[in-house]
Amino acid sequence: MEYRSKPFVKWAGGKGALLGQIDKLLPHSFLSKENVTYVEPFVGGGALLFYVLNHYPNIKRVIINDINEDLIACYRLIKSDPDKLIKSLERIDRKFMSLGDAEKKQYYYYIRQSYNRHNKSILRQAALFFFLNHTCFNGLYRVNSDSGFNVPYGYSGNHIFNKDLILADHQILNTRDISILCGPYQIVTKHLRNYQKTFVYLDPPYLPVSVTSYFSQYSNSPFEKEEQEHLKEFCDTISRKGGYFMLSNSDCKNEDGSSYFEQLYKGYDCCRVKAKRFINAHGDRRKETTEVVIRNYK
Repeated sequence: MEYRSKPFVKWAGGKGALLGQIDKLLPHSFLSKENVTYVEPFVGGGALLFYVLNHYPNIKRVIINDINEDLIACYRLIKSDPDKLIKSLERIDRKFMSLGDAEKKQYYYYIRQSYNRHNKSILRQAALFFFLNHTCFNGLYRVNSDSGFNVPYGYSGNHIFNKDLILADHQILNTRDISILCGPYQIVTKHLRNYQKTFVYLDPPYLPVSVTSYFSQYSNSPFEKEEQEHLKEFCDTISRKGGYFMLSNSDCKNEDGSSYFEQLYKGYDCCRVKAKRFINAHGDRRKETTEVVIRNYK
């Protein structure tokens, strides 16, 4: 079976279900240009990344970044040496799949404890990250105040990885000039050259729609309103230099009921897309909602 490249990890807040809506909001005149640079400062699972690589051959250069070191290690290994990652995952998968249900759960917490010691090689740590991502609750990445991964067990009955998918991702990640960075989102600017042919998609950690919905952190420093305001200044810089940007976030409200992001990005284009939140543990709360999309173009 031939696999088309797509995200190799599950990722809370991933855009896989929204790709059709987001595609319609891309800058069509821009995408007719040649030698486009595509940038994702918060790449996460990379749903839009793999989508545009599959559909837009005019994208010749790619810059992706994430603050999660083990996620980025997976991207780098899949791009440069997928066989090493596959072999490491095969060993873990054989052990895990040989266990009974109760033993699988025990093994998950053993691996989680081992992962949190942060004393493994880059390859081993990436493989443990991969395993935890595919056996934890809903692919959520959350850490405690000590930066320890603390998501509970949530195995859904599948193998922990797909060899053919990893190889498909390896192939497409080598069809472009791609830079894979790790750090705060601002570091991508060091790699930008021709802003007029640059499209930046930003999918930062979302602001909560309500206090009770703020269930996760991607690091031990939540991305709150102050960070969202700094990100807006970053977007202003991209726009001022002639680049294109699109930003996704929650449709959260101010105390007076107005849209927080419409106010913050006043002067930019704001629209909404429909989304379903699948992360909630309560099935009856997984309801359709809206997310805002901010753009510096029509």
